Amino acid sequence: MSGAATNLTWPVTREQQPLAGGGRGGERVERCDADAAALRVFVYDLPPEFHFGMLGWDGKGKKKMTWPNVSDPLAVPHYPGGLNLQHSVAYWLTLDILSSSSGAGSDKGDRPCAAVRVTNTSDADVFFVPFFASLSYNRHSKLRRGEKASRNRALQAELVKYLARREEWRRSGGKDHLIVPHHPNSMMQARKPLSAAMLVLSDFGRYSPDVANLKKDVIAPYKHVVRSLAGDESPDFDQRPVLAYFQGAIHRKAREAERDPASHRGDVDVKVLPQHRRRHAVVEQAVRRIVSHCVPVIISDDIELPFEDVLDYSEFCVFVRAADAAKKGFLLRMLRGVSQEEWTRMWRRLKEVARHFEYQFPSRRDDAVQMIWGAVARKMHSVKLQLHKRGRFQRPGAES
Repeated sequence: MSGAATNLTWPVTREQQPLAGGGRGGERVERCDADAAALRVFVYDLPPEFHFGMLGWDGKGKKKMTWPNVSDPLAVPHYPGGLNLQHSVAYWLTLDILSSSSGAGSDKGDRPCAAVRVTNTSDADVFFVPFFASLSYNRHSKLRRGEKASRNRALQAELVKYLARREEWRRSGGKDHLIVPHHPNSMMQARKPLSAAMLVLSDFGRYSPDVANLKKDVIAPYKHVVRSLAGDESPDFDQRPVLAYFQGAIHRKAREAERDPASHRGDVDVKVLPQHRRRHAVVEQAVRRIVSHCVPVIISDDIELPFEDVLDYSEFCVFVRAADAAKKGFLLRMLRGVSQEEWTRMWRRLKEVARHFEYQFPSRRDDAVQMIWGAVARKMHSVKLQLHKRGRFQRPGAES
């Protein structure tokens, strides 16, 4: 384990630029352009109904607009709060890539240069499909009076037809396209016909391996639904009276370990709440009282975690095999066996990596948005290799 600060660099740019910020020879890049960026992104100009139209923005004015003006961060349409926020990844990625040429955030001199929007398809590394699929699922899944198919289904059908007509999709078979169905129930109808694309997901739990897998897709963190603790002065080891804390629906997640009678001891806080009682105010109070920068305990044998190719989670998380956690008393005995020195190392490391899981606009160096672009850029190496090899014998005019 190491407490050293994260240095997230990887060879994904054309001239060995750092992922975010930095130009040739290490000098500062004041404006992100296609030569400095790790990833060149073409954004499909889908109608507003696929994205910001769901937020009440219709693009109407003196002239019909496809996109809102993102040069002023205070003027962009707001994403709905509550549990909707958990899966708002497409919103943050869309804002970021639209603003890559607008200068939003550049006044502070720290705008990252991971991904930049290009308008010529021949310049693009990846084709971004700006469909707010998770919000469509949350808002448009129920049938309205007179409808034979939900609006969510209709949007998916329209999207499949739209992409099938695009030369860019046909040329690569969709492999160099990026779609963000982060909610596990989103894009149920379109996921199979669009499965060749790179998907940004929360997990692989409700996908078959031929549709979604770690080889081609990206796991992205949830957006926090409670406020981050700015300037957090969370207590250290000696000032924490609670060994372990859990709040949620055990029956849904099958967290058998927390049912252990030993969990009723004074240093373990378990709150089992039905869905309708998991109010944000209750959660936020717990975060501020107990959970701030707690070392996560992950009970799983095969969980896929965001950015694990560049982050070593064992430096700031405790992992427990499911079979071991099911043994009576095992989990709490193990946690009580963690030394103060070991916990302190993980706690300090956790505070260092926390910024990688924050969504914000304008985006900042190595936050969740930039980490996702970096993950996409690394996946694109394999995609490009596949496409280039496939094109070996596809010389124009050649006959098979």
